[in-house]
Amino acid sequence: MRLADTIGSPRLARIGLAGVLSLVAMGLGALANWRDDHALLINATTSLPNWAFVLDRRKSPERGDIIFFMPPESALLVRHFGRDRHPFGKIVIGAPGDRITAVDRTFVIGGRPVATAKAASRRGEPLALGPTGVLPPGCFFVGTPHPDSFDSRYAAIGWVCRHQILGVGRAIL
Repeated sequence: MRLADTIGSPRLARIGLAGVLSLVAMGLGALANWRDDHALLINATTSLPNWAFVLDRRKSPERGDIIFFMPPESALLVRHFGRDRHPFGKIVIGAPGDRITAVDRTFVIGGRPVATAKAASRRGEPLALGPTGVLPPGCFFVGTPHPDSFDSRYAAIGWVCRHQILGVGRAIL
């Protein structure tokens, strides 16, 4: 049976076929736009509880979001992770305008302790404390609850600013 027979006229069949093709084309266009604005990322560490994330490149980070970013180039990072840098995923703990202070090796935001820095890495290398002060526009204090998380507590990572951020992640697995 032909489409024209079920619809009743060849003209309606052509209109129906054109409509279906238009919907398919819009769907393909939306998929292409989705690919430009999103990505699938796999987390290979234990610092976050999830291992698969959809990255949204359009969303502005907010406190509590998981962001993925490119860490700065530093000798400490190269020694630990090699010359090929890979994205880090961390939780936004401090947002622009927050005052970050450190009491001994504990970082405090808004009077609340948020993270404690270790004095040395698991390999025994000394770990310098990350920056303190007021977070400037576009910069964030990031971390995870994992005790070995390599994050804003340490100078080698520091604050994560807009130019480093790849996007906001939503856990899917």
